[in-house]
Amino acid sequence: MSTPNRIFGTDGVRGTANIEPVTAETALKLGRAAAHVFKTLTSHARGLGRHKIVIGKDTRLSGYMIENALSSGILSMGVDVIFIGPLPTPGVAYVTRSLRADAGIVITASHNPYDDNGIKFFRADGYKLDDNVEARIEELVFSGAINHVRPVASEVGKALRVDDAVGRYIEYAKASFPKRMNLEGLRIVVDCAHGSSYKTTPSVLRELGAEVIVYGNQPDGTNINKDCGAMHPEHMCRHVLEHRAQLGIAHDGDADRVQLCDEQGNLVDGDDILAICGLEMLSRDTLPEKTLVSTVMSNAGLDVAIQAAGGRLVRTAVGDKYVIDEMLRHGFTVGGEQSGHIIFRDFATTGDGLIAALQVLRIMKAKDALLSQLRLCWTRFPQKLVNVRVREKVPFEQLDGFAALQAEAEAAVAPEGGRVFVRYSGTEPKARVLVEARSQETVDHWSDRLAIIIRQQIGA
Repeated sequence: MSTPNRIFGTDGVRGTANIEPVTAETALKLGRAAAHVFKTLTSHARGLGRHKIVIGKDTRLSGYMIENALSSGILSMGVDVIFIGPLPTPGVAYVTRSLRADAGIVITASHNPYDDNGIKFFRADGYKLDDNVEARIEELVFSGAINHVRPVASEVGKALRVDDAVGRYIEYAKASFPKRMNLEGLRIVVDCAHGSSYKTTPSVLRELGAEVIVYGNQPDGTNINKDCGAMHPEHMCRHVLEHRAQLGIAHDGDADRVQLCDEQGNLVDGDDILAICGLEMLSRDTLPEKTLVSTVMSNAGLDVAIQAAGGRLVRTAVGDKYVIDEMLRHGFTVGGEQSGHIIFRDFATTGDGLIAALQVLRIMKAKDALLSQLRLCWTRFPQKLVNVRVREKVPFEQLDGFAALQAEAEAAVAPEGGRVFVRYSGTEPKARVLVEARSQETVDHWSDRLAIIIRQQIGA
């Protein structure tokens, strides 16, 4: 098998742990390449002393392997490493800035099963890497151009561990919630997915005064995302009803996303959160350019609601990286994805599930309203997303009959404001078929027909 010439996907490097590209060998090369690139971006380290890179991770067993390989590569290039242990992805981004590091790395496969893992990079300012920086790192991994670079003796990097990273992130997250408010009187169910939020989210909510009932807070290295968390929010919803809680919060493994549940057991997803927060900010005239940013996967009803309130919705390609890029280009401050990656740029540089939940809680307290009441602020179009596992990612137009059927589907739903969207996942071997229309019957009809063609021709 030939060596692939690309290892970065839509959100860093990701795959099955100990199989290329997520191997110790490639991680070591990535560490060397990244250290070289970040060291040469600026001639002087941001903080005192030498260049340094922060490394955090989620709770996967394979994190130990990748962490050690990455750090070995970085140290071999004369750059110091700061280990901060398990911490949510947005926490790693924050600590990178807080410690004045030259870059941050988080070892995580986010919402994927435990046998996967991945590597995400952050710039010194806590934002994800530009495509050209990723391309430069990738080039160095494969070209061998820095194989001769071998600092020796006192020029080799050193590693240290920071023990207060969790505390730093907890205080940072609490600062996004108004000081005049507290969460006293609220009972909240939290499902941490046995991931990196198992300490942080419960601590923040308790310190703000809430009664917190926690699930998914016993990570063992193999149970991350397994039948729990944001990937299985039905369990959170059931627990909310069992405990008669006012709110449920479910994270994925690295807590950069969140799904909520109201007191009636109804799921509240990223589109709901964007609608609730966007409309509230529009009413207070605090949404820059009256603009909310989302992706092509967000429900069409979100456009209608935001426009009716005098605002506008800008859509990007799928991936919070693209949402953030659009926000940075134009100075927008709120954006996100239906999946629950929500970015409040006044507080964070990347999707932060905890901060997103705190902003909804702020609105609940300010309006003295239940989440079931807030979620009625908009009307969702019937929508269906079908995920088809595939053995190869063939361009859709090359599938027999697919282009014609897609055109027929688009013609059928467009007059009523619906749409058809088909893409391959950037992180998994899956094709995603999304159909929206005014009726559920129409949605089911076209999404099922399109998925059948994919499944028959390239299904795994």
